[in-house]
Amino acid sequence: MSNLERDPAEIVCDGTASPEAPGTILSLDAPGVMLLQPRDVPLGGPRAMGVRRTLPQRERSLIGAWCFVDHYGPDDVAATGGMVVPPHPHTGLQTASWLFAGEVEHRDSVGSLALVRPGELNLMTAGAGISHSEVSTPSTTTLHGVQLWIALPDLTRHQAPHFENHVIDPVVRNGVTLHVFLGSLAGQVAAATGDTPLVGAQLDLPAGSSIDLEVDPGFEHGVLVDTGTVRFAGTAIQRNELGFLATGSTSIRVENTGEGPARVVLLGGEPLGEQIVMWWNFIGRDHDEVAAFRAQWQAEVIEGADASGRFGQVAYHGAALPAPALPNVRLKPRR
Repeated sequence: MSNLERDPAEIVCDGTASPEAPGTILSLDAPGVMLLQPRDVPLGGPRAMGVRRTLPQRERSLIGAWCFVDHYGPDDVAATGGMVVPPHPHTGLQTASWLFAGEVEHRDSVGSLALVRPGELNLMTAGAGISHSEVSTPSTTTLHGVQLWIALPDLTRHQAPHFENHVIDPVVRNGVTLHVFLGSLAGQVAAATGDTPLVGAQLDLPAGSSIDLEVDPGFEHGVLVDTGTVRFAGTAIQRNELGFLATGSTSIRVENTGEGPARVVLLGGEPLGEQIVMWWNFIGRDHDEVAAFRAQWQAEVIEGADASGRFGQVAYHGAALPAPALPNVRLKPRR
């Protein structure tokens, strides 16, 4: 998915949080857990669907290599028009598309044509550069899911772009249903390619249920609540909130504390250990690199100078998205 903000901020991420940043809530009964509140971001005009963005933000810019979390729906497609995202570029990242309801058609510049469906992971590795489009299908009446970005390490961020689709078989542990779509958890190992140690999973918890999960103490973890109310590592988390837990835990507990079912997305990974610069749909290592990516996109695709360049072409019925103007200032890392 594209970041369709008309005035996107340039964000320099080093994996640390500002302890003075406003909006940070530290649980009193579990001091290691930080609650991150979402902000609403419209994807386009007034009728377009919106998303709730919990990562990145001032309080926390990375969880492992996870660098972007958009949560949307359930949206009535008849009212919002669904997802219509024309071709747009990416560099230096992977996009992980995970749906709870609906269906989205994915096309990209390496020739992939795939449908994003519930229970299936679509993982697109941008590497040196790719472009793609995402459009909800005509049969979709409700659209509901998450769009996740993973920052690639410097060692592999210039690799050739490629695309993967994986059907994720659910497993049940202690009454809780898990879909492990990246990394390993609860004895399940995902087939998807990861360039840094990561974990990503959907957990469905019936009312009154809980699960204790053995985890790597070198991982940071986050829990995004889609439905219900849960307690994560001792801290209550409401719907649409993201709870962050720093490294050091060998086991984490997720409990459903509501009267109905709960659904969460668990994300984790080793701290990236690298500073990255995110702006619009690009990830680079400094302002000048991101500015060069933007200039290439505008010249090669928007102005049509080189259809075989860094970003290629997408078999799409309309025009590609032009990049917004760059900010006038360089931002310094938050430490």
